[in-house]
Amino acid sequence: MTVYLSLGANLRNREQTISRATDLLRQLGTIAAVSDYFYSDPWGFESAHAFCNICLRMETTLSAPALLERTQAIERQLGRTHKSADGHYSDRVIDIDLIRAFDQKGDEIIISSPELTLPHPLWEQRNFVVKPLSEVWHSLY
Repeated sequence: MTVYLSLGANLRNREQTISRATDLLRQLGTIAAVSDYFYSDPWGFESAHAFCNICLRMETTLSAPALLERTQAIERQLGRTHKSADGHYSDRVIDIDLIRAFDQKGDEIIISSPELTLPHPLWEQRNFVVKPLSEVWHSLY
């Protein structure tokens, strides 16, 4: 599966945490491309802490639900104690989101479950995803 991930942080040493998360993601597959850092104000809530974000393209043999479980474990390992819920966002040490995923034939994987929605909702409205994603996007056809 080819998957596009968004990583973001606005607490502690943002770049170092994102770099560590990227290193841990390498254990789950092959990272084919990583964007530059993108800095932005918080989206959906007020905070004095700006975000640092990247996107990456990854090849993995894991299913999307299994990858989600593993990315959430990485978040916890790096100090994230709670997830945003019901549209209520807050500062975070690290956030790893699955944005879009494609099977080996290049068909987009569509999932709508309580645990995972692919493509990620609202990704096209979030400049902090769109800009770095454009750096790593690779046509699958």
